[in-house]
Amino acid sequence: MPATPIPTPLLDTAGLPTGPADIRLIVTDMDGTLLDDAKRMPDGLWPMLAELRRRGVLFSPASGRQYATLARQFAEVAEGMVFIAENGTYVVRDGVELSSDTLDASVAARIVRTVRELVADGVDVGAVVCGKRAAYVERTDEAFLAEMRRYYVEHRLVEDLTAVDDDVIKIALFDFGSAEHTTAPAFAAFAESHQVVVSGEHWVDVMNRTANKGTALRGLQRALGITPAQTMVFGDYLNDLEMLDAADWSFAMAGAHPEVVSRARHLAPSSNDNGVLRTISRVLGL
Repeated sequence: MPATPIPTPLLDTAGLPTGPADIRLIVTDMDGTLLDDAKRMPDGLWPMLAELRRRGVLFSPASGRQYATLARQFAEVAEGMVFIAENGTYVVRDGVELSSDTLDASVAARIVRTVRELVADGVDVGAVVCGKRAAYVERTDEAFLAEMRRYYVEHRLVEDLTAVDDDVIKIALFDFGSAEHTTAPAFAAFAESHQVVVSGEHWVDVMNRTANKGTALRGLQRALGITPAQTMVFGDYLNDLEMLDAADWSFAMAGAHPEVVSRARHLAPSSNDNGVLRTISRVLGL
């Protein structure tokens, strides 16, 4: 969920072209950016994706969600689409891995044990071990499982998260309180060697230091021969910061985290106001 909203114009047109821009790649975060507060796809998305494809513009979702979840959400148009999943740790196109950044098994086990210690101290937090094949959980209460299922359609309940047999790319932590003020500080020791990223009001992701949406995006740009000047990016939360840096056309959503607003070059209407599609239409002259 976004931070406390700050006043922003519906669309910051300063620096936008008067005619269609040469955009070849559009990358958007999902929750709080493309999806509205009810987690719904925006009206008009499918016709716009068809028009972007006709124009040779690649549209790529970039999310903390797993690849299987994103592929299901875009099943109608998934052919040829690049999915930047798990906050950039796993990039897939047409079922083929383009890149990944896996966690060392010993590090993953330490993170799980730290979560167990937090729970023993009374913190209401649970871990999701994110593998390439599925997401894994050992917490069994329905309240936690309901939150996990929203983002991980391929998931398995296991007895011991330290014994998962999969390539682990990320560990996501769901805190029923404030992830930024409770869970994230508890992982300060990991931040010395790994990334501890607050990806939402209740979520913290722990990944390799080299892994983020921006790294994944830059690799995709190199592979496709697309420049930052030809790239448009939308985001709303802290896990989008590096991705915004990789595009000249970077947009923070109205109501985004203040750091995202300060990092982006432009402002877009909120996800509840169909900000991504409205901005694409404006910039590309659709």
